[in-house]
Amino acid sequence: GKSLMMALSQDLSQNRPAEAREHVRRFHELFFSLSPQKEAISHNIDRALQLADKSAYHYYVDFAEKGYYNRIISANINQSIRVDSVACDFNSYPYEVVTYARLSIIREKSVTERSLVTRGRLLNSTRSDNNPHGFILEAFRVVENRDIRVYDR
Repeated sequence: GKSLMMALSQDLSQNRPAEAREHVRRFHELFFSLSPQKEAISHNIDRALQLADKSAYHYYVDFAEKGYYNRIISANINQSIRVDSVACDFNSYPYEVVTYARLSIIREKSVTERSLVTRGRLLNSTRSDNNPHGFILEAFRVVENRDIRVYDR
């Protein structure tokens, strides 16, 4: 009872750094984890886009126009992401954020590992079922997306 009351009485701002990192991590998981099913891709992208502004939408449109998602589906490729770290600067608002991650592109006969670094800013937003942490990722951009290694399965 006492620990619950103590947890409920804590200032919400104490958790904002952890919530910010989790918001960014969740966006990346939804946006970059892809399976070769059109419905699954659409579902995850739709959920990711609720966590970001139009900058992420522009990346989605660009990938779609270049046939990236169609190639994922037709070649039966799975793509997964492992977020290594999320660095947020809370000294100025909006909060600058840099994400370091590894992408694994899993094909029938090989796996490609890529280094992914993204940047953006976090704005405080209203919490909702679709955005439980109460942030919007704005000015999202990929600053590095390079192959690290390719190996046979």
